[in-house]
Amino acid sequence: MNITASMVKELREMTGAGMMDCKKALSETGGDMDKAVEFLREKGLAAAEKKAGRIAAEGVIDTNVSEDGKVASIVEVNSETDFVAKNDKFKEYVAAVAAQAAKTNASNIDEFLEEKWELDPTKTVKEELSSMIAIIGENMNIRRFEKLVSENGFITSYIHGGGRIGILVELESDVVNEEVKEAGKNIAMQIAAMSPKYISRNDVAEDFIAHEKEIIKAQIKNDPANASKPENIIEKMIEGRLNKELKEICLLDQVYVKDGDMNVAKYLESVSKQVGTTITVKHFVRFETGEGLEKKTEDFAAEVAKQMGL
Repeated sequence: MNITASMVKELREMTGAGMMDCKKALSETGGDMDKAVEFLREKGLAAAEKKAGRIAAEGVIDTNVSEDGKVASIVEVNSETDFVAKNDKFKEYVAAVAAQAAKTNASNIDEFLEEKWELDPTKTVKEELSSMIAIIGENMNIRRFEKLVSENGFITSYIHGGGRIGILVELESDVVNEEVKEAGKNIAMQIAAMSPKYISRNDVAEDFIAHEKEIIKAQIKNDPANASKPENIIEKMIEGRLNKELKEICLLDQVYVKDGDMNVAKYLESVSKQVGTTITVKHFVRFETGEGLEKKTEDFAAEVAKQMGL
């Protein structure tokens, strides 16, 4: 397969690896992007997570939480430009979409778009979106939503960077006072900052752990410094690196950002002792604007040349 410069550029943005390493990885894997990422990881040239450079679409994330904290929603609405994303009318519309999502019974975005628009039942959500596109003069998209309902506890939200990142956290607690609410806000800020994938190690799938062990083993074997090390030492190294990775992706294992001397689990234990009841993180949702999307980039000089027939 012919490896193009754009493929090399994309892989470099995803992994942070060098240009020649990316070209080699694509050549070795027949241009398969996912396999090329794994190839680079096995060589110790790429991180486990894709870099944030992939997150490029414009838009706003907003949340809606009921007064009693029992029902909440989070939505992402995309726009073409950052200019529109900062527009007050656009933000008001996103807030209305979040309010709609808090009342919805839809299980997916297609069902949601066909619902009656709460603020004007003569229209569907999709038709109101079309009206807003006409008013603002730019393409927009309700990309995703999630709704949470708490049985025993409450839900808190946090918006970071003017709507770039949005968080919902459901905490279970027999007591819901100011200290517990503050703990919820602190956990939400932790999730925004550290982007965990799971609450605890118990939530991590066995096949994910097995896959990561294989990647780590390949990394260790590919390092000449480990050539003479016995298998039992290699196994200990694998476990050590896996534990380090799990500490980064599991919320309760993460170092607590407001106090580096404890992890999140210890922080929750300390608040639980203060209020006299156990506080448990039951669920969280983290949306970041444009996750997995690519922003359309324009080469102005190339566009001019094209129009002039050069």
